[in-house]
Amino acid sequence: MENQGKTFENKKAVKKAIQEDNTHINSLPQTERFWLYLIQDHRIVIKRYMKHLRYEQYYREKGTRFIVLQAYHARRKNRIGNRIGFFIESKGLDRGITIWHHGTVIINGAAHIGSGTVFHGDNCVGTNGKDNKAPTIGKNVDIGFGASVIGDVVIADNCKIGAGAVVVHSCDIPGATLVGVPARVVNKEG
Repeated sequence: MENQGKTFENKKAVKKAIQEDNTHINSLPQTERFWLYLIQDHRIVIKRYMKHLRYEQYYREKGTRFIVLQAYHARRKNRIGNRIGFFIESKGLDRGITIWHHGTVIINGAAHIGSGTVFHGDNCVGTNGKDNKAPTIGKNVDIGFGASVIGDVVIADNCKIGAGAVVVHSCDIPGATLVGVPARVVNKEG
């Protein structure tokens, strides 16, 4: 995947990533956004979580000179995560990740998640328990509610993973739809 080097060159790149992560909120009318902030809607809490995750990621890449700032943002992220059920390592996430709902969302630090990926909540992206190999998920993948991607698998770009699916085998067909336990391809796009 393309995210093998540093993700953020500077703070401007971090702020751009935070904006891309929150496109679904930033596109709302200002009065609606104000209301969401006022009532502390779950989308606003997730937005704060992602902000601290991105800054933790940035300071991690800057090296040990910035360990205090990394720890500060990691702590803030983890406090929010403990309340809403998220455990997401700050490594391996490209820009433009959308998480629609709080509730258990676990992403292993060895996983790689491509830009534009959407999580609908109650998702797990992790190892199979036999080895430490985690999934590589392409760009613009839509992961349905309750779906899991487990083990050393690769998911092609633009795939859709149905609600409750458990993906344990790679899918190299861009735009495919995967459903079931274990997940299988039911629709091939293009």
